[in-house]
Amino acid sequence: MSEKILEAKHISKYFHDPITVQVLNEVSFSINKGEFVSVIGKSGCGKSTLLYILSTMDTDYEGDLLIDNVSMRNKKEEELALVRNEKIGFVFQFHYLLNEFSVLKNVMLPGLKLNKYSKKEIEHRAYEKLKILGIENEALKKPNQLSGGQKQRVAIARALINDPLVIMGDEPTGNLDKKNSEIVFEIFQELAHSFNQSLLIVTHDNEFAQRTHRIIEMEDGKIIKM
Repeated sequence: MSEKILEAKHISKYFHDPITVQVLNEVSFSINKGEFVSVIGKSGCGKSTLLYILSTMDTDYEGDLLIDNVSMRNKKEEELALVRNEKIGFVFQFHYLLNEFSVLKNVMLPGLKLNKYSKKEIEHRAYEKLKILGIENEALKKPNQLSGGQKQRVAIARALINDPLVIMGDEPTGNLDKKNSEIVFEIFQELAHSFNQSLLIVTHDNEFAQRTHRIIEMEDGKIIKM
């Protein structure tokens, strides 16, 4: 039986400014271990709002969210912060790397924050992640010395540092050219295939989505096709 790592149950969301608008309507689905899932839909269909809820950043919704079979409802902010750091890896359209730190230190940061391993061990793990992504030679450079594609690979390494249950991406190839988009796709594919990593990626790139294990298509806050 497949191991369920994330489940959305009847998630609805309203914005109340200045009038009440429903942005998500009874969204339900689950993701299994090692599954590479993409979420597509036109701008404004609610996919980024959904990702925000699934990543526990937004707690103002109806329905339930289970991560690792534990409900995220009624959890305190510090409990959610721990879930985010330990169980979710984030990759955004912009890499959000800190130029004052080396590539290696950028990758180490979530590990240092989680504080589960010694600094030496975190450094070793960060180097291993950079190796998986083929950029270990850039470890001591500053992010502003790297190309856009390399920066995004560093961001993926950083997302992997705490061995998360799921990697969530919001348009992770949105800022990249075709060649680098392809590299990022292949990395994700390899993570799912060889490392049994679960991935949930919001994307505008239908070509990217077509090659994932499963597509969740949204329209007007609802899932219309899965």
